Amino acid sequence: MKRLTRKQSGLTSQEYKKLAVLTTPIKIQDFLDSLPMNWEKKGDTHLSPRRVLQEGKAHCIEGAILAAAALWLHGERPLIINVSPRMNHGDDDHVVTLYKRGNRWGAISKTNHASLRFRDPVYRTPRELVLSYFHEWFLSSTGEKVLECYSKPLDMRRIGAPSGAERFGAAWWVTYEKDLWEVADALSELPHYHLVPKGNWRYVRKADLVELKAGRLIEWRKSDPRT
Repeated sequence: MKRLTRKQSGLTSQEYKKLAVLTTPIKIQDFLDSLPMNWEKKGDTHLSPRRVLQEGKAHCIEGAILAAAALWLHGERPLIINVSPRMNHGDDDHVVTLYKRGNRWGAISKTNHASLRFRDPVYRTPRELVLSYFHEWFLSSTGEKVLECYSKPLDMRRIGAPSGAERFGAAWWVTYEKDLWEVADALSELPHYHLVPKGNWRYVRKADLVELKAGRLIEWRKSDPRT
């Protein structure tokens, strides 16, 4: 696959250099881990990679989109997937970036928790990768496990540009100055695949006391002024 060039991306030289040094999934993940969590203290955001670099913080979908851009700069497909909890169970979706090494899948993930993080490229399919998040994704209040489904991978090159952004072609989202609601909409419209047969939910065990304690570990607190 062709690399995304600086000219095609619309990034400034300085912005391009910051992403160009992220030459591997591990380096991309390390960079995302260094960013404070975006707690959206002034309202909901879906920041583009450019705006993440400007703001110096990100939440999960913003981190996933930046990771997709960094992979594309190095000739890899910019693929993200949506991972969803059960409806009406009081938790949010999570978005990760897929990458492949050999014939195995891995994931890059921006999260505030210990469990829904980076995945090494050892999984045969995206489904198998997503299942690795199942046992650790539970509600801290009840211990109930809630991971239900995941989307078909979204190739970020396939998202149509909104009015005014067409001049950047398929890479319009890399430098978009407004919130990227189009990406969230595109993910929600994709087919989603369920993980647990309906009849098997009654057999799923809640997280125990040790797991609940571990699940309370977070990286960035809302009180941190950097977030």
